[in-house]
Amino acid sequence: MCAQAAALDMSVPVEPRPVRKLAPDGVLGMLIFVFAEAMLFAGLISAFVIVKAQAAGAMWPPYGQPRLPVERTAINTTALLLSGVVLLLSNRSFRRGASAASGQLLTALALGAFFVGFQGVEWIALIREGLTLTSSTYGSFFYLIVGAHAAHALGAIAGLAWAWARLRVGRLTEAQFATVQVFWYFVVLVWPVLYLKVYL
Repeated sequence: MCAQAAALDMSVPVEPRPVRKLAPDGVLGMLIFVFAEAMLFAGLISAFVIVKAQAAGAMWPPYGQPRLPVERTAINTTALLLSGVVLLLSNRSFRRGASAASGQLLTALALGAFFVGFQGVEWIALIREGLTLTSSTYGSFFYLIVGAHAAHALGAIAGLAWAWARLRVGRLTEAQFATVQVFWYFVVLVWPVLYLKVYL
């Protein structure tokens, strides 16, 4: 009976066991955000595919609308994918020593900026050829889908720039870097899907 009373003694404080996190809070939050954004793009692509399938006479793009620059955008796509590879190398360098990763992170940032800038040049050319938000459903979907990706790319580039600035002064933590990387990899990996569905 005494042993049972001692076992049930609530006056002895019990130290809680530390809970081991699967991922840092920032990474987990970014993964949740990325999942929600993946659903957004899935919805946009689904709507686009349905409208394209119902095109009159199976003519797509519609008559009088310019064709998208598939070959030039393939080059731009390569630059974006390469930025993801360089960021992966930067992550490996960061684990060995923060200063070694700076140049690679800046290269990934520059390739991302090139991608967005080249897309802007492409948009200007398409607008001059008559493809606008109001010219057709084709134009509306193109600018909505590609524009949504461009907005995400700009946000991710800002994140990379922030990470690079903190890295330069030695204040970038591994968790912060991982959070920024998750967002950039999302931007990089969702683009080939958009390219295949919208451009081809």
